[in-house]
Amino acid sequence: MHHHHPSLPWLESGQNFPPVTQAWGPHSNAPGLLCAGADLTVPSLFNAYRQGIFPWFSDQQPILWWSPDPRMLLAVEEFRLHASLRKTLKKFVQSHAYEIRVDSAFERVIRNCASSARAGQHGTWIIPQMVRAYQDFHAAGFAHSVETWTNGELLGGLYFVSVGRAVFGESMFHRTTDSSKLALAALVAMCRHFGVTHIDCQQNTRHLASFGAREVARATFIQQLDQDISTAQPAWQFSPLYWNEIVNIGQSDT
Repeated sequence: MHHHHPSLPWLESGQNFPPVTQAWGPHSNAPGLLCAGADLTVPSLFNAYRQGIFPWFSDQQPILWWSPDPRMLLAVEEFRLHASLRKTLKKFVQSHAYEIRVDSAFERVIRNCASSARAGQHGTWIIPQMVRAYQDFHAAGFAHSVETWTNGELLGGLYFVSVGRAVFGESMFHRTTDSSKLALAALVAMCRHFGVTHIDCQQNTRHLASFGAREVARATFIQQLDQDISTAQPAWQFSPLYWNEIVNIGQSDT
């Protein structure tokens, strides 16, 4: 079946993004594609995220900007802590060998995500240009990492974007089973602690759905986003007390 393509707006640096309602629809071969071009500077990324737009492109492509409809969102109240992960989490908390850190190794986390993503299906999009851009975004205070450590060794983690009280999950990696899931659980616990209601997951994956993420109409997502970005950004940090937000560590497994 041959689909007609709307033309793709091409942005010069510093130019405003088109309205997200102009993104390609479900019947195009790139649903959610909004525009191309511009740059990955901190102001560009900041303006994109606060409008519900994110960059996603591979090596041979220009910078491509997306705003899918529907949007995959994890309401932190709906986070599903599976029995196996709950067990792992209890062990993790009781053994003092393990710890969660925030922003102690952002560059290592994004580089690990980039190399593990290359092997996977969403693969090639964390290209060196992206790594540099998000390191700058991190330095500016808008990108953060959550890391799982044991005995001074980085086992897994994720990085996310934070604008006001809006949180956008970007990518995760693990070297040992469950280490990225623990980082995700820690992010959910922090979000609950700091009054963040949703984590944007951007793409619909079965993996994220298994944790309770659901598709939400873009218009609904944008409405929520407009409220969230006008609030102050939390001072991201992790305390083991925050685990109580998602699991009662003392409780017996039922």
